[in-house]
Amino acid sequence: MTAVYIELSYFDLMIASTLLLLAGGLSIFLKLGLEKSLGIAALRTVVQLSLIGFVLEILFQTVSPLWTGLAALFMMAMAGREAMARQTLKLRGGWSLSIATSALMLAATVVTTMALTTAIRPDPWYDPRFAIPLLGVVLGNTLNGVAVGMDRISATLKRERQAVEARLALGHKRSEAVRPYVRESIRAGLMHIINAMSAAGLISLPGMMTGQILAGVDPTEAVKYQILIMFLIAGSTSLGALSAVLSVSWRLGDDRDRLRLDRLQEQR
Repeated sequence: MTAVYIELSYFDLMIASTLLLLAGGLSIFLKLGLEKSLGIAALRTVVQLSLIGFVLEILFQTVSPLWTGLAALFMMAMAGREAMARQTLKLRGGWSLSIATSALMLAATVVTTMALTTAIRPDPWYDPRFAIPLLGVVLGNTLNGVAVGMDRISATLKRERQAVEARLALGHKRSEAVRPYVRESIRAGLMHIINAMSAAGLISLPGMMTGQILAGVDPTEAVKYQILIMFLIAGSTSLGALSAVLSVSWRLGDDRDRLRLDRLQEQR
């Protein structure tokens, strides 16, 4: 099969942008109040993706482990910030940011490194043409699981405070008292990727697969890569959500088996 690449012009993008005008018009007509958010999000999309395009072009030419590592660290730090910003309740003292960033770094580093050194095997293995896009896909999806899991465990423990403290009064250890809510939170964090895998192929064609097909890659090869990506995302989301939820649960207690909801504050 001969690869066919169709180049997009800026005029093509302008035509696509009219859909945003339609969405903004509907927001104004229905008084949803989302037109400003849509505009800002669209502007951020254009600016951020344009900048990353220039950065990636430079990185692809250098193939340096130092610059690839710095780019990866920057992406992980920004992902941690985004995960923390999505919390309704956050831990005092910067703990939400540190937990989210650490969970994302752990999960994304382990999964991406495994994929680069076992399945994809570029030469060198840290080649930014492979490492950065793969890390971005893994991080973007793991971020959702970490953010949802952290938000759920904080909100649930606050809502179920009386039930948890009743179990503690009956002599249960804190880890036992909060275990059902930890499980619920991890389950919520994994729901997105489970739904995505269940719908893949029957209801939706995932983004990476669609992009490769549009770029002229044989559909059977695109499918293989998409299966790999889905498995990587599932593993990374599981590891990230698990570590984040357990860390928040740990922080909301102490060595005297008390529930420390005073360490939570409303997100401003």
